Amino acid sequence: MSRAHAEDVIKNIIRDIVRECAGRGHEVSDTLVAFMVKAVVLDPRNGFDVDRTLTKQDVLKLEELCLEKLTENCSPSLDTIKMQVCFDVNYTSRREFLEEIHRVMESRLSSVSREITDSRVKTRDELEALYRKIITYILLRSGMGSPADDNAVKEATAALQSVFPHTELGAFMVLLKRDKEQRLRELTMTVTGIRLFNRSGRKEEEETNLLPAALTEALPVISTSLENELSSAQRLAWKYTAVLEKLLDPDRGSAGCDAPIVLLKQALYNVRQHEGFLRMLQTDTHLCAKHVEILQTELSSHMNLLKQTVKSKTAVPTATVFPLFMALSKLWSGLQDEAELLKILNNIRLDLQPFIASQAKIFSEDYLDGLLEGAEVKTDEQRMMESSDERIDPAEIETNDWLLPETTAGFDELPLQYNSVCGYTLVTRGGLLLPGNPQIGVLKYKEKLYSFSSKEAALTFASRPDEFIEEVAEKAKLSPELIQLLKLHQQFSCVSPYPEMQPGDTLLVKAITKCESGTQTDIHPVETNIDRSYEWNEWELRRKAIKLADLLTKATHSTQTDLSHMRRENATQTWLPKNAACQSKRDGQSSAPKPQVYLAGVRGQRDGHTVKTNLTRAVDE
Repeated sequence: MSRAHAEDVIKNIIRDIVRECAGRGHEVSDTLVAFMVKAVVLDPRNGFDVDRTLTKQDVLKLEELCLEKLTENCSPSLDTIKMQVCFDVNYTSRREFLEEIHRVMESRLSSVSREITDSRVKTRDELEALYRKIITYILLRSGMGSPADDNAVKEATAALQSVFPHTELGAFMVLLKRDKEQRLRELTMTVTGIRLFNRSGRKEEEETNLLPAALTEALPVISTSLENELSSAQRLAWKYTAVLEKLLDPDRGSAGCDAPIVLLKQALYNVRQHEGFLRMLQTDTHLCAKHVEILQTELSSHMNLLKQTVKSKTAVPTATVFPLFMALSKLWSGLQDEAELLKILNNIRLDLQPFIASQAKIFSEDYLDGLLEGAEVKTDEQRMMESSDERIDPAEIETNDWLLPETTAGFDELPLQYNSVCGYTLVTRGGLLLPGNPQIGVLKYKEKLYSFSSKEAALTFASRPDEFIEEVAEKAKLSPELIQLLKLHQQFSCVSPYPEMQPGDTLLVKAITKCESGTQTDIHPVETNIDRSYEWNEWELRRKAIKLADLLTKATHSTQTDLSHMRRENATQTWLPKNAACQSKRDGQSSAPKPQVYLAGVRGQRDGHTVKTNLTRAVDE
């Protein structure tokens, strides 16, 4: 089967499963179905061979198994997968969140901006309408009031008239479109800064009242809600862990208990995944709160600087005060971005809540307390404290590479495998999830780092790591929600993370082995063998290549004449004549006096006589 044909087959399978689920009253996404198809194929219990082409019977069997899993009622495993899909589809990095917020803002204002920049006004009424549109644009972009609020419109109009009166509309209309858009942004920032300055003058508690209303209300509420949900998820995860420890330990007298261990493990995975997502949201919320505090401090300092600049002055140069207004506006926009980001994070938190309902419905807390029967419920911190005294001594185990806190820089930020879960406990205790304690020692094996819940687990895992790594992968095949929970996408190259997976991706994909390699060489190993004709410039090499290619099309022509017939070419080597000079005495002169005679009366007298005067000077004078 060709790759294109395989893709078409998988697309048809996904399409049929989505349609059949909708017919049974279950709305599922293409992304969820695509992952479920791959999870079913990976499960060795289903008998699919990834190296064999799917037959018609295989396709029918695959569709039936996927439908059975996707239409289960009260399935913690299915809810965990749905939770993972929902989170990964909606969650992204902080930078991408802010870019999306700005993109949505620009799309909302594009129609108003287009009406202003494309307007061709001719009458006075049209000029007034254009001015009102500019005020509407400023209010929408600044977020300080609604265009339907008369007080906000009056404040914005007064601030705009102080920097952009009606008389400047003519000059605005002759600008190019991009210049008009730039001018609108500048006016928005200036007007927003003026309104913030005016508002601070009317308020006594500047720090509180200068925050956006949405941010003032949302930040404490979202932080408290996340903290409460995270505490509840942690407490529930600790109970599930204690129950499973008791049921999976044959020495604790629980052999006669008929508790559904498989469902309890699925519930534990569900709660642990919910806890992990809440931690990520809480981290982002704390970062938002930190940025809000920084922006609020800068806003207050800029406001004080602006007050000192305009204090007791009848007129202030625009070159001095306008940059301060724009700085206030930028800080205000930053605060609004944080408010929108908090709203997005809160929506993600609310979207995750339906996916923990199944485990809560199957196992109530009273039921869990009954299974515990007085057994101790340990927190993750207590487990860390109990195992912190067990330390790996690298000198005793020289066959493995161990990282310790006192010898490793950035130890707390190491990228641990299995999402910091102990792989040894997962394999040996029937899929139980226990957090690893890096303080015991982190095993470095094949450029990957592993943490463990005890020293015994670390030593046993290090004795045959390949076997345990393979066993962890087999556990993930039986419980596909572990692929995302333990971050095993690299081991399952045919299962892409949800954000990277598109509907219709090929199912039977071979693993592609890649590695990073590099070499380090000296610039000139032999200093005396330096090529002086070496050329580093790519364009110079291209020029030479073009020149050589051009020479290939040229030919040398010669003609033989009667004079050159039967003659050979002769050449004579001669010496050029040297410059020669003779040496003689220097030129001299005689010492005779130079005669000088003056004749008077030569002109103007017909009968007059001529007077001769001798002016010759003697030689010795």
